[in-house]
Amino acid sequence: MEDYAAGREHVLKIIDDAKSRLGIVAGGGGDGKAIVGGRPSPPPPPPSSGVAVVSLGDLGESKNCDHNPDNPYELFAGTTLCHSMAADFLGSFGVPYEVIGGNHDLEGIDEFDTDARNLRAFLRLHNKETPQFCRQVAEKTLLVGLCSTVFRDAKYTSHEVIIDEGQIDWFEDLVKSKPADEGWRVFVFSHAPPNGSGIRIIQENHVVNGCCWLNHSDERNCRRFIEIVRENRCIKGWFSGHFHLGQDYQDSITFPTIDPKDGPYPNRGSCVFAQTSVMRGGTSRDGRRQSRLLRGTRGGFEICTIDHKDGGRVRVDATVTYRDDSHEVGVYAHEDEAYDHDNYFRVYQPQFDDQCYLSEAEGEEETCLLTPDPITEDTAAWWKMSCGRVLGVVNGMMLEFDKSTLAPLGLVVSGDMLLGKRVAIVDSGLEECTINFDDDGMDGAECADGSESTNDAREQAVLVFDADGVTVVQPNADGSYWRKIVRNKIARMKEKRREKAAIDFAQANLPVRSEDEAKERVVSTWGPYKSTSGVAKSTATEGVKKLMKKELKVYAS
Repeated sequence: MEDYAAGREHVLKIIDDAKSRLGIVAGGGGDGKAIVGGRPSPPPPPPSSGVAVVSLGDLGESKNCDHNPDNPYELFAGTTLCHSMAADFLGSFGVPYEVIGGNHDLEGIDEFDTDARNLRAFLRLHNKETPQFCRQVAEKTLLVGLCSTVFRDAKYTSHEVIIDEGQIDWFEDLVKSKPADEGWRVFVFSHAPPNGSGIRIIQENHVVNGCCWLNHSDERNCRRFIEIVRENRCIKGWFSGHFHLGQDYQDSITFPTIDPKDGPYPNRGSCVFAQTSVMRGGTSRDGRRQSRLLRGTRGGFEICTIDHKDGGRVRVDATVTYRDDSHEVGVYAHEDEAYDHDNYFRVYQPQFDDQCYLSEAEGEEETCLLTPDPITEDTAAWWKMSCGRVLGVVNGMMLEFDKSTLAPLGLVVSGDMLLGKRVAIVDSGLEECTINFDDDGMDGAECADGSESTNDAREQAVLVFDADGVTVVQPNADGSYWRKIVRNKIARMKEKRREKAAIDFAQANLPVRSEDEAKERVVSTWGPYKSTSGVAKSTATEGVKKLMKKELKVYAS
């Protein structure tokens, strides 16, 4: 907790200064909790304070932390003790605090058997009536938070930040009721950023694992947030964390762009998106320890960095000025500090009609060779399939990108299968037989009638090849290509516990001399799956494969 104690002192100085300038008396006013529950109809109550603290989630370590010596596999995050400690810390700043759950905040899997029970404890311990929050901090100025509510029930990775349908509907109704032309300004907080925000991402981690964006694996709801931003110009700022990276990067803040009819995409409405770092060094991926400061001005607002490694120094990162109710002008207020160190990076993301766009992939040729040269880690190329799906090569991987925002969605082909090879697109069906890949499912797809109203597309095959052979990249049942490869964390933890039981059994009953030797003798096997041949096969760990090879050698001898 040492880093948190130091960070708290840095923030308290800023809060005390703000209270002094705003004439706020210590202890005056109520908590000022604003709209909670259901869809808001009454306006928010008058602000009790112009200062508030917002936590973006991930409130505890995703490991034991010695709080239960009897169960070394129990996670600390998401437990009653975790949220109680977090509530004490967040409540110690002398101003109201709001909190939203991140992907680790319902991990109390040994204490609670369902997400619903874990969520109820989270709400109770933080004095929340609903997962979402809405707080008025100034005249016609709202802070709005959206909370992840799924962990055990995640269909794919439990690290996906999932906002339930009820919260999304509530959020959409709220911002529609606060139009920009009436002077409303809304600042949104979520653990992960929404698709289309342009915020920096980690290709090899969050994109590959399918947990980069809000509701990442749900194609409709993943894109819904940016659509709400585009349609509601009252949304002026959106803050997120999740990546545990610092704020000294070029794309840790992205500015809004103009309406599509007036210029090129990406269209981010009137919203400035900002990445938020972490306060503790032990959870920082790049060593930075920073918090964000959102500070209102007469003509707009400032986004600042509080640098906890530099005594809490405040740096103005961006000044945003309202040009009118629906437009802003954003200006970076300092030279980009990321250029001054070796850890600078900016992940390539496609932009419509940029130099990496391969328009030939949309042509009428039956075969399109997309990468005439062997692919390297420096290769950057992207193309649209006839069905509208967008694929691309970047960082030595093939990824799928969202067709509206061009945000990366997930891994299609990994580097070990792609580097040194080339990619081609070929027509794979009869000329008169097309498939609509935008349908909800592909099961039983029929030859279409070719009418434009059905949004039909030529059936195509994506091929990865070299002199030794050709690999067909098959789409998923819903027409998407990116692989939902990371399983639910609950299932993986149960498997680890079963394997630990097997290791203990091996030590007690097999002629092994150490735990390491016992681990070598323990393997796992899973149920059958079907290949394109329809034949069920048995899958096993690498340990099984090694043992099988060993047995084959014995038989051969």
